[in-house]
Amino acid sequence: MIELNEQQRLTILNRVGSTFAKKFYDPGLNGVELESLIESKRDCIARCKSTEEFEREVNDLLKAFGTSHVGFFHQSVPRGSARQAIAATFFKAETKYGCRWIFQDVHSGGPADLRGIQPGDVLLLVGGREICPPESPSFTIGSANSVTVAKSDGTTTTVALSVPMPKSLKPPVVIPRTVISRRLEGGIGLLKIAMFPGIVGIDIAKEMTEAVHGLDCDRLVIDVRGNTGGGLGCLRLMSLLCPDKRPVGYSLSRRGAERGYRPEDLPKFNRIPVQKSGLIPLLFRFAFRDRSVALVTEGLGGQKFHGKIAILVNEHSASASEMVAAFAAENNLATIVGTKTAGRLMGASAFKVGFGYRVALPIAAYRTWQGKMLEGVGVCPEIEVCFDTNAHVTSRDPQLDAAAATLC
Repeated sequence: MIELNEQQRLTILNRVGSTFAKKFYDPGLNGVELESLIESKRDCIARCKSTEEFEREVNDLLKAFGTSHVGFFHQSVPRGSARQAIAATFFKAETKYGCRWIFQDVHSGGPADLRGIQPGDVLLLVGGREICPPESPSFTIGSANSVTVAKSDGTTTTVALSVPMPKSLKPPVVIPRTVISRRLEGGIGLLKIAMFPGIVGIDIAKEMTEAVHGLDCDRLVIDVRGNTGGGLGCLRLMSLLCPDKRPVGYSLSRRGAERGYRPEDLPKFNRIPVQKSGLIPLLFRFAFRDRSVALVTEGLGGQKFHGKIAILVNEHSASASEMVAAFAAENNLATIVGTKTAGRLMGASAFKVGFGYRVALPIAAYRTWQGKMLEGVGVCPEIEVCFDTNAHVTSRDPQLDAAAATLC
C-alpha cells in the first residue's frame, strides 16, 4: 500500500462524500449536513501523518451518520471485527486482570474455535499489544494473528489465529460452520445457525431444512446468538416457523423512499430456489430493479414443533437473524429468550473510492410488516437471561437452559 499525499487523501474524502450523497438509503442523510461535515474534517484528514491515522479519521467521520454497516478500509489488507474475522464475539467484564474482553460466542469451525478458544476465555493481547475496553479488538484478514488468552484454569496461552482471505471484500467476512443440530435432554431439538451466507442462500436453506428434518422433534430451540446475519437464506428459517405464506417485512431503497411506496405493492421474494439454475428467473425479476422488495414466507406446511419453539438471541444477533426474531415475535410463533439484539439491520454495499479504498454504507432500510424499523432498536426478548461469564466452568449454558425450560 502506497503512502498517500494530501491531494490524494482529499480526492478520496470527496469521493466518500459524493458516494454517501448518491447511495445512502435515506435521502435526508439521517439529518447529517454532509458538506459541513466534510469541510470540518478536510484539513485534519489532509494532514494525517500515517495511513493508520488517515483511515481512523475517515471512519470517525462516518460515525456521524449514526447507522450500522458503515466503514472505510483498504482492500489490500482488510481488517475486521472479531465477528467478521475470527467468528467470535466478546463480552466486557471485570476480571482479575482488570476490565477485559471475554470470549462469548465462539462459532464452530471458525478461526478462534479451530485454535481451541472457548467461551469464557479472557482476551489479553492481540499482536503482542494489550487490548482493553473500550478499544475493540480487530484482526488482519488473510494472515495469522497472535492472540494471548487466559483460560479458566488460570493458565495463559498464545495462539496464532489464521484468518483466511474471504471470497468477497464487500465487506470481508470469514464463514464458520453455519448449521449445527443436536438433541437436548427430553428430546428437544437444537438448531444453531452462525450466519446466513450467500445473497439468495440456496445452500444454507438446504442445510437448515435437512437439519430440521433430521432432528424429527416436536419442540425446537433455534439459537442465533452471535449470528452476524447475511442474505436471504433467513427466509427459509422463517418459513420453517409457520405453515402458510405470511408477509415478513420489506426493504426500502433510496429510490423507493424518494418515489413513495406501499409495502403491498413492492415486488415479492417468496421462494428460495432448490438449485442454482433457479437463480436465472430471479435475475430477471430483481437484478435490474432497485433494492426495494417485500419478503413473504414460502408456505412449507406444518411441522410437529409449530407452537413449541424458542429462539435464543443476544446483543450480537444482528441483521438477518434480527429479521427472524422480529417475525417470530410479531406473529407469536416463538418465545424469544436471551438479551436484546444488536439493532444492526440494513441492506449494505461497498463502493470503490480510489487508490484501493472502499467505503461501505447502508443502501436500503428494513422494516417489519408492521412498519417497525429495527436499526438502532433491536428485538427485546420475552425472557431476559444474560450471559454468564463463569458458566463455562460448570459446562452449563443458562440461556440455553432457560430456552429449553419454556418448552417443557
